[in-house]
Amino acid sequence: MIQTLWIFLALVVSGGVGWPVTSMVLHIARSIDDKDDAGQVAGEDITDPAADVTVDLPPRADGRVIPGHVDSEPASPSGVRITTTRILRGGAIIGILERLGVCLAILTGQPVAIAYIVAIKGLGRFAELKETPAAAERFIIGTLASMLWAAGTAALIRVLFLT
Repeated sequence: MIQTLWIFLALVVSGGVGWPVTSMVLHIARSIDDKDDAGQVAGEDITDPAADVTVDLPPRADGRVIPGHVDSEPASPSGVRITTTRILRGGAIIGILERLGVCLAILTGQPVAIAYIVAIKGLGRFAELKETPAAAERFIIGTLASMLWAAGTAALIRVLFLT
């Protein structure tokens, strides 16, 4: 009975808590990329892989774009046009399922199952990843962060409570 409780706890922590952890890692990676892109010239097209819509954003006084600000009017001639496309739809649900699968694979002593999870996920996203370098980068970072969290959680529970 106690082992079942620990397994349940491992699944909750890897699946549920793994989402904000993975999201934080993706945010950190994006903020590093944003620092690299800070020197861009106004008027360039910038692709935001997390956005849903195409919007025109006016530049700030210092020339930078205001994140998350939506202007209902078209951008001025000196404005920045941001072309945004939603990529990697369903990633949050896929990530939860991925972490649950990785956690169960480790808890049951079947780490080879992790290779199947990676293969299924990669094949399912192949066309999208091939077309969009930003999607491929986000996929790799998210997958690694997600799997490391799930594997670490499962390994810790297994070593401390299930052996």
